[in-house]
Amino acid sequence: MSRLGRLRSESRAASLAFLRRRTAVFFTFFFPLIIVVIFGVLVQTRPGGGGLFTEPPAYYAPGYLAVVVLFTPLSRVGSEVARHRDGNRFEKLATTPLTRPEWLLAQTLVNVVIIGLAGIVLLGLMVALTGAQIRPSPLLVPFVVLGVALFCGVGAMLGSLADSQDGVISASNGIAIPLLFLSETFVPPSLLPGWLPTWLSPLTYFSRGVRAATTGTGDSLLPLAVLTACAVVGFLVGARLLPRTD
Repeated sequence: MSRLGRLRSESRAASLAFLRRRTAVFFTFFFPLIIVVIFGVLVQTRPGGGGLFTEPPAYYAPGYLAVVVLFTPLSRVGSEVARHRDGNRFEKLATTPLTRPEWLLAQTLVNVVIIGLAGIVLLGLMVALTGAQIRPSPLLVPFVVLGVALFCGVGAMLGSLADSQDGVISASNGIAIPLLFLSETFVPPSLLPGWLPTWLSPLTYFSRGVRAATTGTGDSLLPLAVLTACAVVGFLVGARLLPRTD
């Protein structure tokens, strides 16, 4: 079987595995929508009013997208690696031509499609419910793809290093929640301490790039370059740490 054939078969298997888990479908598609309703409709933004949510609604598009780009790959890929490890599935995969990088690439491709669909629904709901002035550019696509690839790699690291599936979920939440609120997503830099190194977070560059790609303000090329480097390193390290069976 060719490499393309191996990727196609593994991607199809990963897609069916996702659809069979109703909890995963709910948290991928509906949980972010609940966040939009709570913050965008009930709390609402108050430009110039002081405190949180004082920016125009479109400013928070990166934050809402980060909910799925960050949480879904960390938990899904991490849990999948842990399940494969506990069920000795990597030993079975070792008897096939499928390599570890190919396995992780197939998981990443599935997550890109799933999160891409969720992101379209999310942005559409933002426009419909909050009146956000979103003008997406083609650069939005690579930012989402690279963000998913990066956190799929990190999820593979967590799944390889954690001692159980519960450990993966705890670790992914422990990483994702601080990143979500300290990476120029929902909280503007002006409200964060000056000493906080938000530039160390790869999600910061995702946020800056997505904000530039959806509002037309700010630089997008530097964030794209940094996020590309982070995604490549994260994917390679994640593939390297997958359980060895040889």
